[in-house]
Amino acid sequence: MRFDAPLTLQSGASLGGYQLAYETYGTLNAACDNAVLVCHALNASHHVAGVYEGQPKSEGWWNNMIGPGKSVDTNRFFVIGVNNLGSCFGSTGPKDVNPATGSAWGADFPVVTVEDWVAAQARLLDALGIGQLAAVMGGSLGGMQALSWTLQFPERVRHAVVIASAPNLTAENIAFNEVARRAIVTDPDFHGGHYGRHGVLPRRGLRIARMIGHITYLSDDVMNAKFGRALREAVASHASGYKFSTQDIEFQIESYLRHQGDKFSDYFDANTYLLITRALDYFDPARAFGGDLTAALARTRARFLLASFSTDWRFSPARSREIVKALLDNRREVSYAEIDAPHGHDAFLLDDARYMGLIRSYFESKVAQP
Repeated sequence: MRFDAPLTLQSGASLGGYQLAYETYGTLNAACDNAVLVCHALNASHHVAGVYEGQPKSEGWWNNMIGPGKSVDTNRFFVIGVNNLGSCFGSTGPKDVNPATGSAWGADFPVVTVEDWVAAQARLLDALGIGQLAAVMGGSLGGMQALSWTLQFPERVRHAVVIASAPNLTAENIAFNEVARRAIVTDPDFHGGHYGRHGVLPRRGLRIARMIGHITYLSDDVMNAKFGRALREAVASHASGYKFSTQDIEFQIESYLRHQGDKFSDYFDANTYLLITRALDYFDPARAFGGDLTAALARTRARFLLASFSTDWRFSPARSREIVKALLDNRREVSYAEIDAPHGHDAFLLDDARYMGLIRSYFESKVAQP
C-alpha cells in the first residue's frame, strides 16, 4: 500500500511517498474487532505464514504459530503482517529510489525507530478500516513494537503479546550490535553506504555481522548438543584429527556459521541491517521518564501476555520480568510464563508444546473475548 502523506519521523526528518508491504490471513469480521497485528524481528518480513504458490520453500517465518487451527487461528482471527520501513522486503528502504535525487537512498535513508514503525503501521490499519486491534504480538524486536503500540495508541490495543523481548537493550546487547555494524561499515565494498553506485555489495561485512548475531541467538547447550567440538569429515580423517591451519574450516560449528553468513549476505541489505540494529539500540520508553519504567507504562490500557525462555541470554527472563513488574505496579492485567527451553533466543521461533499451548490458550480464553 502506498502512502503519499509525509510521515514525520522521531529524528525530525519527513518521509513521503513511501509504501508498506503487508500480507493478511483469515477474514476481517463485520465488527472489525478480530484483527491481530504481527510485528517482525530483525531479519524477518511481512510474510508471516503459509507458502507462496509454486514455491515450496517459501514458508512464513512464524508458520508454526499462525494459520488455520494453529495457536493463532486464522479461522477466527484476521492476522496482518507488515514489513517495516527501512527493510529490504518490499517496504520503502535504502535500496529504493530517493525521489529527491533519482537514485537509490543508500546511506541517505532517514533513521527510523520502533516508534516510527508503529506510527506507519497505524496508518496501514486506518486504511484497512481497523480502529482497534484484538491483539498486537511479536518476539524480540517485534515484542518491542508490540509494547510501543500500547504506549503510542493505548486505546487501539486490547491485548499485547510480548515474547522474548525487553524494555530496552543492555550495554552488552548494544555492544554486539556495534561490532556487527563495524564489520559492515569497514568492509572495503561498503563505500560509505552507497555501494549500489559502485555495483558491489559489502558481503564480507554482512557475513561477519550475521555470524556474530547467530552466536547470540543460540544457547551454549544447543551449540554443544548440535556441534560440540566435532570436526568436519574431511578434517577428522587426518591422523592427528586436525589440519593445523589458521585459515581452513576445521570444526563443524565454523562451517555452520559461515553457511549462515553466506546465506544472509545473499538476501539482506547492509544499510537495512544498520538501520534496524540502531532502532533496537534507541528503543527505551522509560528514557523520557528518568528511567522509571513504571511511570512510562502508566499510559497502557491493554491486557498483556509476556513470555520468556530460560536459556535466552540475549533477552533474558529478567528483562521480561521488569516489564511485568512495571505493569503490575500500574495494576494492569498481566499473564507471564517463563518457559524452560534449551534453544536460547531462537526459542520464540521454534516448536515447543508448552509455548504453543500457552499462546493458543491465551488467544482462545482472552483475545477471542472482545
